Amino acid sequence: MDLIDDPAVGENAPEFTVSEISGAVKKTLEGAFGRVRIRGELGRVVIARSGHIYFDIKDDRNVLSCTTWKGQASRLSVRPEEGMEVVVSGKLSTFGPQSKYNLNVDEMTVAGEGALLAMLEKRKAALNAEGLFDAPRKKALPYLPDVIGVVTSPTGAVIRDILHRLRDRFPRKVLIWPVAVQGKACASEVANAIRGFNAMTQGGAIPRPDLLIVARGGGSIEDLWGFNEEIVARAAADSDIPLISAVGHETDTTLIDFVSDRRAPTPTAAAEMAVPVRLDLLAWLDEQDARLSRALTTGVGRRKQRLQDVGRLLGRPESLTNAGRQRFDLWESRLPQALIQAIGRKKLALTEASGALKPTLLSRSVRDDLRRLQGLSERLQPALLRRVEGQTRTLATVSDRLRADVITRDVSRKGTDLGRQSQRLQDANKRILARARDRVTALNRLRETLGYKRTLARGYAVVRTQDDVVLTTRKAAKAAQNLEIEFADGKLKIGAGTVAPKPKKPVAPPTDQGSLF
Repeated sequence: MDLIDDPAVGENAPEFTVSEISGAVKKTLEGAFGRVRIRGELGRVVIARSGHIYFDIKDDRNVLSCTTWKGQASRLSVRPEEGMEVVVSGKLSTFGPQSKYNLNVDEMTVAGEGALLAMLEKRKAALNAEGLFDAPRKKALPYLPDVIGVVTSPTGAVIRDILHRLRDRFPRKVLIWPVAVQGKACASEVANAIRGFNAMTQGGAIPRPDLLIVARGGGSIEDLWGFNEEIVARAAADSDIPLISAVGHETDTTLIDFVSDRRAPTPTAAAEMAVPVRLDLLAWLDEQDARLSRALTTGVGRRKQRLQDVGRLLGRPESLTNAGRQRFDLWESRLPQALIQAIGRKKLALTEASGALKPTLLSRSVRDDLRRLQGLSERLQPALLRRVEGQTRTLATVSDRLRADVITRDVSRKGTDLGRQSQRLQDANKRILARARDRVTALNRLRETLGYKRTLARGYAVVRTQDDVVLTTRKAAKAAQNLEIEFADGKLKIGAGTVAPKPKKPVAPPTDQGSLF
């Protein structure tokens, strides 16, 4: 390290800057200790929003500050909790801005089985206080599930035992969610598997299980510790699908056993809880079928005997209808005489009523009514004529007015229709002329494209006689007197009055190279 300045007069100790002395302490501390393992009790655990974990490890006299960075926290086998006795491993370092030293922890294990059991009892008490262990909240297992979801290791003997037991008792569809059943990733993978099965949609491409089994074989408390984590217990408690926990052997107890809907002592026992025995069901069905047949046969026989007994107490049908038949014959014999007597009584009453009427009074009343009716008729006819004449004049006035309005509207409508038709004819004429103009233009371009003028432009020529006859052979051209050749840029006449230009003699090449001087 460099000195800032010479020592003051009369002093031998050198002067350092704050950064220099802080760096020297950091180098000395890290060089002297390096990586260490420390045992103690956890206190003041703070998990920052960034994911870093800050905590203290202490004994009865001193406290050591510890830090676990976000990338290291995911690799810890134990999640730090206050009061837990642990053994941590890491590197000692210093933090100059605050003049502190701390331990960067990248490994953490629980110090002894007693500490694990104490922490387990603490978690159990907290979850029990929330009511997660209460019996009323536990769901009943389906009697015969169609699909069973199994959360376990795909390579262990547990899944083979479960599948074998299901095959023997009642074959069902099984979905396996592979997870790590011990180690750092155990708790998170098991919790995610339980939530993943619950997140499946009913009737989707992958069928949603009707029952879940979380299974693992036996082991030490450290091996089974992943099933004692709080995230696993809460995931099992929140599961909408009934869940059977089958972790460890019969004497092993984990936190998931208390929150699950049913605990099985072994994975094989979980398979036995999940489905009934198919052969027992078939035998029970046969027994019920036989009992039903016997009950039906016995019931029909008893009812038949009862019907026969009741039938013996009933009389003959003829005896039941004889009295009614006699009454009917009696009434039939009395009916004609009764009708004759009734007609006579009615005829006598009619004669008495007609004798009471007086013809003179009746005719006088009729004549008075006729005179009154004639008077009303004479008064009614002029009134009707006046009413009809008035309505006729009103109708004529309304008819004339209506006819004028109709004619006016008809002329206006026809004028509008005539203007609309005229406009349509003009538009149609324009469209026809435009199409004809476009057609003529296209044909003219086609004519120019196919005409011989374009052929002349490509280097050809047309040979004609003086009579404007096109010559197409050498023989015809040789026999003609005068010729006219048409090129792209004009016509050229060849004949008796035209002298053909003489061809130039070719220049012979030199016989030798010659001299340069």
